[in-house]
Amino acid sequence: MPSSLGPDNVHLSIYENDSGPEAKEAFQSIKDHLSCNHTLVYDEHLDLSQLPRVRLADGTKRIKRIAYLANVRNKALEPLDQTLVRFDKLLYLNDVVFNPLDAAQLLFSTHTDEHGRAEYRAACAVDFISPFKFYDTYATRDMVGYTIGLPFFPWFAARGDVSSHSDVLRNIDAVRVRSCWGGMVAFDAQFFQKQPAGTEMVTAGNQSPSNLTTPYRFRAEEDTYWDGSECCLIHADIQNPEAGHSGIYMNPFIRVAYDTRTLSWLRFLRRFEHLYTPIHFLLNISAGKPGYNARRDEQPWQHVEETVWVADEHSPDGGAFEFVPRTSNHAGFCGRPKLMLLKENITEGNKNWEHSPTPFS
Repeated sequence: MPSSLGPDNVHLSIYENDSGPEAKEAFQSIKDHLSCNHTLVYDEHLDLSQLPRVRLADGTKRIKRIAYLANVRNKALEPLDQTLVRFDKLLYLNDVVFNPLDAAQLLFSTHTDEHGRAEYRAACAVDFISPFKFYDTYATRDMVGYTIGLPFFPWFAARGDVSSHSDVLRNIDAVRVRSCWGGMVAFDAQFFQKQPAGTEMVTAGNQSPSNLTTPYRFRAEEDTYWDGSECCLIHADIQNPEAGHSGIYMNPFIRVAYDTRTLSWLRFLRRFEHLYTPIHFLLNISAGKPGYNARRDEQPWQHVEETVWVADEHSPDGGAFEFVPRTSNHAGFCGRPKLMLLKENITEGNKNWEHSPTPFS
């Protein structure tokens, strides 16, 4: 990528933590071969005391997994706070196998205007965990905020929002969505940079009680027993609030995978994938896809009432469900009534998070 774009036009930022001496050695090896500007940060151990905690039904205070993920993603953005350089695009990459030319196509050739300039707030690739199976279901939402259907082509359920489903079948490079990630995502960088003194702050529209402005950052939901991916919430924050015109697109021609074998199959299998459409339609009906989300169609600034968990350290149960009013925001479509917690003490080889059961009144 730096070689195709020009090393003077690229700044590579990588943040790594708690990965052992092998990762530290790999960092040094990468650094020795980089010709572009770069910031490579390796933390022996991330200080978890700086992360916010939520009080659970049993009275314990734990860190949300999403809060942790948001924090480390923001670590990679810190060079933007330390430079006066104004960047046009921001590219995020998961641990995926990809073609560098595809990354350039995603950045500069997705949803182009009449002058050939890419016009988007965010543009995502499509990632695969196997030759048929779409991976990033947690962060992807169709144009009206529904989760996807079963995770194979055409991905979006026809019973959700017809625009996202139809865009895929029309073979266009800019499928209208409300959120996506897909292992590789390009952003309009202005949302992530401080604005020069005397200029108007960049906002995504008066859509949120949070009144978010630049620089935007990854975050977690504040409600204890309501979780949404940090990768979805960032799209909710920067989207155009005009209905049907989020400025967020998924490019089905840009495909990445989590191993080389899967990537090698994707181009061949794409020739036949439209044959899956009627099967996808029928199976989604039998599986009840897309799923129900009580907050999906909430509008910002609405006053709503619902039963939520309220922590109380003086209660023998650690709190209780109470019927309370709240002001809805713009990101309800990202969430679900779940809670994933970070494990603070793990042994090597084990995953560092776990699901927490939701208490019932």
